[in-house]
Amino acid sequence: MTAKLVVGITGASGAIYAVRFLLHAAQHFEQLLVIASQHALSVARAELGLDIQPDNLCAQSLLGKPYPNIVFLDPKDYFTPPASGSFRHDGMVIIPCSMGTAGRIAHGVSDDLLTRAADVCLKERRKLILVVRETPLNLVHLRTLTTLTEAGAIVLPASPAFYHHPRTVEELVDTVVARVLQQLGIEQRIMPQWQTEE
Repeated sequence: MTAKLVVGITGASGAIYAVRFLLHAAQHFEQLLVIASQHALSVARAELGLDIQPDNLCAQSLLGKPYPNIVFLDPKDYFTPPASGSFRHDGMVIIPCSMGTAGRIAHGVSDDLLTRAADVCLKERRKLILVVRETPLNLVHLRTLTTLTEAGAIVLPASPAFYHHPRTVEELVDTVVARVLQQLGIEQRIMPQWQTEE
């Protein structure tokens, strides 16, 4: 187990990425501090059929069972640890990351706890991974992603791999989750490395 990870969930399509990432990351981190936007909850209801509202958001309602090391934060509350650079943690993953959120982070517009926490990661030179999910990308998107990369963020598009012959949607999504965990330095066992024997 390592220490703490901040996780942002935005309203981009792909709520299953957030669910699968939390399920796997909970096995490796002492604490996951999760910031989910209002739109993220709407997408989770629409895509996954979950009955979740801001007042009942917890690991049980999102993941199907309790996880004591997963803590959900109010996206409007700046008086929480991730809003300050003095709070030490192992980085932040935004999964999935909408291009609107990416644009605000790229231009220093911190209008909620999620974007403020990401801004803190950039200014403190902590790892920030954005799992963007959009297609096609227009010129504004491309320039935004370039700006984020130049600022030190890791742009990891939600582009699943097929070489291991996934049989379910979950297995397909987990190819992206595995790459995120690898970027965090986690020795994941979700999928084997290319052309290696397990």
